[in-house]
Amino acid sequence: MTTKATVISPEREKLDTNLVKIEELSQRLIEALAQRKPINPALHGPEPLLYAQAMQAYWQDWMNNPAKVFEQQVGYWGKSLSHFVEAQKALSEGRLAPPEDTGPSDKRFKNPLWDSHPYFNFIKQQYLINADAIRNAVDEIEEMDPQEKRRLRYFAQQITDMMAPTNFFATNPDALQKAVETEGDSLVKGLENLVADLEANNGELVVRLVDEEAFEVGGNIATAEGKVVWRNRMMELIQYSPTTDQVRETPLVIFPPWINKFYILDLKPQNSLIRYIVDQGYTLFVVSWVNADESYRDVGLEDYIEDGYLTAMRVVREICGVDRLNVVGYCIAGTTLALTLSLLKKRGDKQIKSATFFTALTDFSDQGEFVPFLQNDFVDGIEKEIEASGILKSFIMSRTFSFLRSTDLIYTPAIRSYMMGETPPAFDLLYWNGDGANLPGRMTMQYLRGLCQRNEFAEGRFELMGETLDVRDVDVPLMSVTAETDHIAAWKDCYRGVQKMGSRSKTFVLSESGHIAGIVNPPSKKKYGHYLNPDLKLSAPEWRESADYHEGSWWPVWDAWLRKRSGKMVPARAVGDSEHPPLCDAPGTYVQVKANQ
Repeated sequence: MTTKATVISPEREKLDTNLVKIEELSQRLIEALAQRKPINPALHGPEPLLYAQAMQAYWQDWMNNPAKVFEQQVGYWGKSLSHFVEAQKALSEGRLAPPEDTGPSDKRFKNPLWDSHPYFNFIKQQYLINADAIRNAVDEIEEMDPQEKRRLRYFAQQITDMMAPTNFFATNPDALQKAVETEGDSLVKGLENLVADLEANNGELVVRLVDEEAFEVGGNIATAEGKVVWRNRMMELIQYSPTTDQVRETPLVIFPPWINKFYILDLKPQNSLIRYIVDQGYTLFVVSWVNADESYRDVGLEDYIEDGYLTAMRVVREICGVDRLNVVGYCIAGTTLALTLSLLKKRGDKQIKSATFFTALTDFSDQGEFVPFLQNDFVDGIEKEIEASGILKSFIMSRTFSFLRSTDLIYTPAIRSYMMGETPPAFDLLYWNGDGANLPGRMTMQYLRGLCQRNEFAEGRFELMGETLDVRDVDVPLMSVTAETDHIAAWKDCYRGVQKMGSRSKTFVLSESGHIAGIVNPPSKKKYGHYLNPDLKLSAPEWRESADYHEGSWWPVWDAWLRKRSGKMVPARAVGDSEHPPLCDAPGTYVQVKANQ
């Protein structure tokens, strides 16, 4: 007797293979999650008191004005009921055409099925109705502290963003279609991406935004020629090789932020500000900050100033044989540059000819979009984290910034990677964004408590290095470059700080775009324009209203401004000297150190 061989279809064979892969990946997923170390709950959201205050305020509204609350509720119920009836009617009639009103446009819902398919359109519209109801409920709360209400609005928005139907496989038509088209391969690949991200971050979910294998610092990014001419525990000082026969007599020193790494200014030749500056005939030095580890627990702003700013300035003057410098500070390094200039003013030191600030805050009286993260509950959580580890780990900072744009920087990349199974793009800016740095514990708390929360520098009472520092002490000729849609250092807040500075020569520039693209805006791109207005006595809205718009990059404007403050032309300088011999090629060694997770 013979037995008939079982024939397995190719589709079934592929399914069985994928099921085996899923089983293996599930085990790896469990193992990766087991490596996760608990994080202080305060870093995940506000203390319960905020929601209790909201409920109390809402209850107070109910008691004082029940008609208004009923009107809100009935309005929500009415919209939901009408929406349900219309959907039912369409289904009973077998009508699969798009409804007359498909709801407001939203880039999350660009798949045509969100409008043409009754199931997906019903889900979309009900989600938008719910989100609108939550926003209205928060907006209508009275008798609540404005700052607390601002926080409540932020966290309510985070909840509605998280609950978007696009974030769930069963209600995401793109993910469902991709799974069908690939016979489940996209789900396997997505699970592989999820497990890989968890394994790479010790069980913490940090969505990978970029193909990290596509870039090498010093290989295909950060390739401008130069040498490290000085190194200490805080920084490496890079001098870039001249590209012109003659250079301006006064050298230029750039202090980039130590939250991220300096090579945002040298991603590739086409958009490298470092190359542009050198090509205009300046002797350029750039600081590359150390990536702090636990041994930097007690390093404070005074260490950044003494062993960073003041040391770099001294070394540059020695190498170039000059008495005075031009300096640049970007973001937090611009804030600290202002502190340094105040300190030099107190000491009667006039070594700085001019200062340029890139998206730098010095007045924190309005905390902008960071209000949710600068209240005591969150800052107390950071302080406890620092007490335990000695540093503020890079991924905590990165996650905080990401939640300010959660749809773009968290949910959309997660959908593409984990639901769609796509490989992250090879994008140099996102690679840099993910290559963060840890912050020393003492410095972090000085910044958060003294500058951000208590605004001591703008109020003339920031105690540091034996002096009381005041933003009004900044009296050198200055230019402040800000960005119109910057959500980290809002331009109006930067403007307010510049208004308080004591300089008689101030130039304020408002570039189009955001915190990065507004600065990294080469003239060759002809992409973003900028605004100029010499009258800094105006309020920020008045300044913007009467400002002159100029097409193209602000770089040439800055070059013309800087040239007037950079002295005569001299023969191009060699890199380093006998007292400061080159230690290694740019971009140096500190920039290669990855942050601790």
